[in-house]
Amino acid sequence: MITLSLAEVASAVDGRLAAADPAAQVTAGVEFDSRMVTPGGLFVAFDGEKVDGHDYAAAAVDAGAVAVLGTREMPGVPMILVADALVAMGRLARVVVDRLPGLTVIGLTGSSGKTTTKDLIAQVTARLGETVAPPGSFNNELGHPYTALQAGPTTRYLVMEKGARGIGHVRYLCEVAPPRISVVLNVGVSHIGEFGSQENIALAKGELVEALPADGLAVLNADDPLVDAMATRTAARVVRYGEADHADVRAVDVTLDERGRPAYTLVTPEGSAPVRLGLTGRHQVSNSLAAAAVARELGMPLTELAIALGALGLVSTRRMDVFERTDGVTVIDDSYNANPASTAVALRALGGVGAGRRTVAVLGYMAELGEFEAQGHAEVGRLAAELGVDRLIVVGEAAAPIHHGATSVGDWGGESVLLTDQAAAVEVLRSELRPGDVVLVKGSRYRTWEVADALRADAAGNGAGTSAGTPAEGGAA
Repeated sequence: MITLSLAEVASAVDGRLAAADPAAQVTAGVEFDSRMVTPGGLFVAFDGEKVDGHDYAAAAVDAGAVAVLGTREMPGVPMILVADALVAMGRLARVVVDRLPGLTVIGLTGSSGKTTTKDLIAQVTARLGETVAPPGSFNNELGHPYTALQAGPTTRYLVMEKGARGIGHVRYLCEVAPPRISVVLNVGVSHIGEFGSQENIALAKGELVEALPADGLAVLNADDPLVDAMATRTAARVVRYGEADHADVRAVDVTLDERGRPAYTLVTPEGSAPVRLGLTGRHQVSNSLAAAAVARELGMPLTELAIALGALGLVSTRRMDVFERTDGVTVIDDSYNANPASTAVALRALGGVGAGRRTVAVLGYMAELGEFEAQGHAEVGRLAAELGVDRLIVVGEAAAPIHHGATSVGDWGGESVLLTDQAAAVEVLRSELRPGDVVLVKGSRYRTWEVADALRADAAGNGAGTSAGTPAEGGAA
């Protein structure tokens, strides 16, 4: 956060000072959790249905907040009063970004893989200069300005993940922090229940390239036709990445090792170099190419780029986190969220890691599919069977079409069971797992991660499991 007086903050957010010194300066971060406030900071009080931030305004000032940004006066508390605290936070973020001329804002969107790829891009840009990126999937109207407000005079790169629940959402986030580099990963069917069609999803994702200035850069996935076509929606320069022949940054000769970690030859206009990733899953080739395309455009030499890609690790939790238990069971914790496309990717990764071993997939409900819900779940079940998953454990009645889809595949040699809840799934796993098995856990934030946590806890109880997990170990960190 750059230093701003309360008068400057009030002007930026179209607010009014109450019981506050206009000359007092905000020198620390902007927080909406009073427990995170530090001396010199600014506390934002949101009106919530269950928790009202104004109730913690005095505590925030006691902790060192210079003032509170809120919608109503609080006795004895220096306030900046606004009509809408969330909108005001976005306006303040824009002022901060605009006052940092040396800052490059990198925006990223896609139907799946956003958080992982955001983390990869942030890792490579950190080699080039001070980088700020959001934790986890902090990609909405709150997370976006909160992250932007962490940028300061020494920040060179601000890597921003942009989520959307409808048309116009990405455009708004771009107004908060205008991108100079826009990266679009893919157009799938996540949130299709809210968008109505894949074409509408493409329309929304493309708002990111439309927001670019003429001297900006669009980094597009050449392997996704809907993304590739977005080149016509911007006056900015376009760089494509992928495995397609027309990609500017390409991967050729892709192979997977025994733990599903890819290796490939990176091909760029400057030459080629071998890359060996420490990340699990064939899909990480595309994710790493997006990071490579950004780093190359920012000036990273090819030899250094290949080294940087090999050192990439996982940052955000529950996203293709592979760990080994001391009893010989391998667990792929991809339980943070799920949609048909990301689940298909995870199932293929399970097949790669589990080649020659017994594979088990624990799959839960996939949310926000609307009228495509039954179809999307059934397709995932059929794919699991077609890929030869040995044991399918479907959790929850809402996910039942996964079970029905799998059992509809007549020549499948595996088995599927539909269970009521996570506890039942854990009990089945405890009774059935044997050394050498590979287990995938995947679902849409409906406590499916409790299964992965139980598998990890069981490993700890038997003696700590080992993570497949840090770049230094050559694993999927």
